[in-house]
Amino acid sequence: MSDGFVISHTIPSAPAGVGSALGANVLVLNKFYQAIRVVNVRRAFAMLCREMAEVVHIETDAQGQSRWLNYNFDDWREVSALKSQFEPDDHDWIHTVRFQIAVPRIIRLLGYDKLPRQDVKFNRRNIYARDGNRCQYCGRKYPTTELSLDHVIPRSQGGRTTWENIVCCCVKCNVRKGGRTPEQARMHLVSKPVKPRRSPVINIRLADERYWSWKQFLDNAYWTVELK
Repeated sequence: MSDGFVISHTIPSAPAGVGSALGANVLVLNKFYQAIRVVNVRRAFAMLCREMAEVVHIETDAQGQSRWLNYNFDDWREVSALKSQFEPDDHDWIHTVRFQIAVPRIIRLLGYDKLPRQDVKFNRRNIYARDGNRCQYCGRKYPTTELSLDHVIPRSQGGRTTWENIVCCCVKCNVRKGGRTPEQARMHLVSKPVKPRRSPVINIRLADERYWSWKQFLDNAYWTVELK
């Protein structure tokens, strides 16, 4: 195991606007290659340095075939040295006191065999992510600070606080709707609210091309990923 791994600063090799390397996310798998959570870069490297995890890197050959390659911290450091020469723009980079290293997209816990959570937390962040920060009545996108949550069927009429009855709503539409149902207010929902099968925040991450390698661990699975 390598000693003295101290992050001093980042080299933002990714396209402008995607943030620094320390702002990246790393998908965590259990020992059976099942996705269980997403962590930040510091947490990922801490687990790698303590030999709790290994890097799972997906390489694509000339024929377009993908294969998984597993690396411990020292091996990943050596691979990073080669990638910095031949494909520096394909990775986010961390500078330490003595060397630079690529940020892994996926790591696998070596001794963790618990199954992932199967339920998406019902909270404000996930509701905003599910609805894409769009008012579900006018369809316009707003900053989170300018949105509220609306009961499609008002509580005064027996509406419950559930995935299927809560939507994002802008202030103007909220005032217009008042304590009525959309039909009573002559308003229409942009989309029917449903409970997501996996964390909707992950769907946002997958829109970033840096996380394309996550897809094969998420798209064909019934599990959800909990953000930590």
